[in-house]
Amino acid sequence: MMAFEAQVRCCICLDIYVDPVSIPCGHNFCLDCIEGYWDSKDKPKCPLCQHTFSSRPKLKVNTEFATIVDFFKKSMQAEPTAIPTEQEEADKALCDVCRGKKHAKPCSACQAKNEEGNVCKIHHRPLTLFCRKDQMLMCTQCSEEKHKHHNTILLDNEKRRLKSRLRETKTNIQEMIEVRETKMEEIQHSVEVSKTNTEKEVQKYAQICSVLIQAIQRQQTSLVQDLETKQREAETRSQQLLAQLQEEINQLQAKDAELQLLETNLSSTNILQLHQLLSELPPSREWSDVPVHSDQSLGTVRKAFSKLVEVCQELVNRLSAEDTAKMSQHAVNITLDPQTASGWLLVSSDGKKVSCQKKRAALTNVPQRFDSCVCVLGNQRFTSGRSYWVVEVGDKSDWDLGVASESINRKGTITVRPDKGFWAICRRKGGNLSACVSPYVNIDLQESPRKVGVFLDYELGSVSFFNSETKTHIYTYDGFTFTEPLYPYFNPCVQDNGKNVAPLVICSLDINAEQSVTIETGVQTLI
Repeated sequence: MMAFEAQVRCCICLDIYVDPVSIPCGHNFCLDCIEGYWDSKDKPKCPLCQHTFSSRPKLKVNTEFATIVDFFKKSMQAEPTAIPTEQEEADKALCDVCRGKKHAKPCSACQAKNEEGNVCKIHHRPLTLFCRKDQMLMCTQCSEEKHKHHNTILLDNEKRRLKSRLRETKTNIQEMIEVRETKMEEIQHSVEVSKTNTEKEVQKYAQICSVLIQAIQRQQTSLVQDLETKQREAETRSQQLLAQLQEEINQLQAKDAELQLLETNLSSTNILQLHQLLSELPPSREWSDVPVHSDQSLGTVRKAFSKLVEVCQELVNRLSAEDTAKMSQHAVNITLDPQTASGWLLVSSDGKKVSCQKKRAALTNVPQRFDSCVCVLGNQRFTSGRSYWVVEVGDKSDWDLGVASESINRKGTITVRPDKGFWAICRRKGGNLSACVSPYVNIDLQESPRKVGVFLDYELGSVSFFNSETKTHIYTYDGFTFTEPLYPYFNPCVQDNGKNVAPLVICSLDINAEQSVTIETGVQTLI
């Protein structure tokens, strides 16, 4: 009977078969046991012979074998159970090696392997099974009683499984430690680099301020000298004019005295003399045409200050050039995502160009696609760090560029502004550039850019735009807090009677390029 009982016990749960099934290799198991076993494995294989099947076998209960198992169960229930003697109970705690010798704990030859608590306190049998449901050790008799129909497994198998999980967990923990140690090194290096850069920035700012102070002092000295020179020239000219006036006054007074004398003693004898005097008035200048200005410094201060403004503007341009050079170190390779492109757009096969076409293509209306507005996003997803890319707009009269949040509206009419998830600039009808805010902010530039650089600083919450050819600043959105992924945003706009047909082109950048701009030397040449 014991030999037959071994034939009707599942080697997985160690219980009498429940819904027995046969797998292709010939071994039998409970239906739920073998299904659960296969669910925990990458590939279906036999727990006994380890034969691996190419595909998971479809199992059906072996009804004939199930009938035999049911008959055995009924016969076991009908068979009277003898009350075990005290010696039989004691023998259950003894191994084959130490048979007849009762021990307080198992010997080194038995399954316990010198481990404490490896014997069931209730049945005095070795704890060779593990109940996954109750998470406890048990003997074979426990599995037939309290833990019947529970998910049980051989203790050695559970140990192997736990050891495997332990190794995996330790490996994962070690990898997590290495990742965090690497991140710590990156942070420490970042702090050191930031400290060095800050010291350089402070030193550079001090040098620039010193240069500007020198420029102001030189302009002040030059202005004072210029004003003093003009004042001396004005005084000299005034003295000359005063001398001429005084000389003419003296001549006129002398003439007046002669006329007064003749008037007093007018007679027939001096009529001819009077006639001559009246016809010979002393020559004099037409003084009404001589300008008299009391403010000799008019425009001088303004011109001097304009010179300082030019110096400051040139300094701003050079600082922008330096910023652009630094941003180039954060260059990323941007490509367009055709899955987001409107049906009106034509995206090149390399994902670097996009233009508006005359006919709308029939595309699948996936959630990420713009259905009405002629927009497209980049493939790149930004959730941290700094990123820089350049887009050639050429002579296009209409376009949008910037970044967009992942959750933006893509269906129907869209509104491009920060509170809607867009940080962009645009051009319309060949006019000035505008910042896409409400109301629009006009960006007055000396010339429209042909290539626009876009710089995203995720942690700082800023998006800046630059003329990448002239290295001059265009516009910056700052003071924002980004809380979701951002993507490059492009809108080539619709064609306008044969105009605005050129594509937006993503430029290739040398990601490893390092550039530098000497600010101090540049300013020195201006003063």
